[in-house]
Amino acid sequence: MGRRRRHPQRGYLLAVVARAAVEASPHAHPVALSASYLRAATPGPATLAVTPGPAGRTLQHAVVVLSDATGPAVSVQVTTATLHDVPADHQVPPPAATPVEDCFSIAENAHLAPAGMPVPGMSQRVETRLDPLTAGWALGEFTDEPVIRAWVRFTDGRDPDPLGLVAFTDVLPPTSWATGRLGWAPTVQLQTLVRAVPAPGWCLVEARGGEASDGWVDEDYRVWDSTGRLVAQSRQLARLPRS
Repeated sequence: MGRRRRHPQRGYLLAVVARAAVEASPHAHPVALSASYLRAATPGPATLAVTPGPAGRTLQHAVVVLSDATGPAVSVQVTTATLHDVPADHQVPPPAATPVEDCFSIAENAHLAPAGMPVPGMSQRVETRLDPLTAGWALGEFTDEPVIRAWVRFTDGRDPDPLGLVAFTDVLPPTSWATGRLGWAPTVQLQTLVRAVPAPGWCLVEARGGEASDGWVDEDYRVWDSTGRLVAQSRQLARLPRS
């Protein structure tokens, strides 16, 4: 398999769109985003066209289109609001994960990536430490369960925030890698919910694959902050790797 050209990671693109929507809104945070990836965006300058809807006291809707040099690449419906630090009525607990100090870094173990697949560029900005319990694929040990889990934080030391959570909801390798189906799995649709402002420290991210058939797969992400609070989640539809 030849080395594929790098494209901006799609969770990162969604975070860029979320920032544009917040800057055009009277509200402070992105809380719901529904993205259609029209094609793979190319690295370089981009423009963002924000079409805001009416703003209410609690939320605003907007449509944001991100375009690169050749035209529109991502179209997103964004809802902005202001998140408050209130207790959850019902809390989804985090899974039993390996402590972060016993996990291993993607960036520091580039040789473990499948042949021809570049280490995700986001790993240079988001420190990603894979849980060995769901990283057997990195050693050629595959499973029937399409689950990948990792601890993540920004490499520059800043604390996570709602915009960062948007990127974290699509930050891991494809869950199909866990089952031995290696290769590029481009996201076609991505829906993200930001549920709370995260506490400082590491976030735990878990991605679970669902139905995989006819060249398509769905994945569900959940993100917990350092206190164990569920702070973001997403669902995406992606193409299955060919290999």
